[in-house]
Amino acid sequence: MSKTRVFFVSDIHGSERLFLKFTNAGRVYSANVLVIGGDITGKTITPILDKSGSWTAQYVGKSRTARNQEELEQLEKDIRELGSYPFRTTESEWASLRQSGEAKMTEIFEKVMADSIRRWVKLAEERLKPLGCKTIFNIGNDDLPGVGDVIKESDYVIYPNESVIQIDDQHEMSSVGNSNMTPWNCPGDISEEELMSKLEATTARLSRPETSLFNFHCPPFDTQIDVAPKLDANLAPVLTPGGEPEMAHVGSTSVRKVIERLQPLAGLHGHIHESKGVTKIGKTQCFNPGSEYVSGVLRGLIINLSDKKIDNYVFTEG
Repeated sequence: MSKTRVFFVSDIHGSERLFLKFTNAGRVYSANVLVIGGDITGKTITPILDKSGSWTAQYVGKSRTARNQEELEQLEKDIRELGSYPFRTTESEWASLRQSGEAKMTEIFEKVMADSIRRWVKLAEERLKPLGCKTIFNIGNDDLPGVGDVIKESDYVIYPNESVIQIDDQHEMSSVGNSNMTPWNCPGDISEEELMSKLEATTARLSRPETSLFNFHCPPFDTQIDVAPKLDANLAPVLTPGGEPEMAHVGSTSVRKVIERLQPLAGLHGHIHESKGVTKIGKTQCFNPGSEYVSGVLRGLIINLSDKKIDNYVFTEG
């Protein structure tokens, strides 16, 4: 009977520290299949200003200066580890870019983001290909659509979005990176109706849904893994009379309906960072490893699969 070990993470948001930990997982956990389930990219650029012989950047709220090439490279490394993208420039060039409008800044962001993803893909090829690990990077609702095009440049790393891929001889994986609408109107936020259409079109390609994995970035609605602080119109947390954040279910009703109907072996989800856990919908076990990308902690999930079942699972942290 074939055995497959899947290592799943989500929501690393550009943190190179977490990505490097992810690439070590194949060896550390003896995983056959490694999956990033979405929200792979960062959200910000950190300008590093050329001061004619030194370079200065804002790092964790303080000004930091690099006085030689070695220090400059270390500064860039530290910025990438936090999930931001270092960008060498001058004060005048940066001021001009900021005044040039949103379109130009978006162009710069997309370039440095694409360069970062290409570097990550190369690292995955160098570290994981020799181990024979099947490596899968998907986008989430925070990622720009172009991220998928960059991943697809690789002949090793698999981009699975809105498709079905074979995990092993017995198990398929169906993937959708979009989520239902959020208060932030992220690039991959869509209506429940559109999300349902994508889910149905993708899962229709499965030959055996009952032994498949659903790699859906958004968790199912009204479960233990879709709970987040309720926000007001200004995106501030709504507090209870006792001063604690009021929590609410924010997952997708469409994801839940598809899982209820098709009953896959497992649902692999992310999106809600504070909702680490496992929940059951009928026969399906649905997981969310959570995310602590800001603090540099990689939260993950190991699932051991045999022919028609999940043998066992364990959440990881490190």
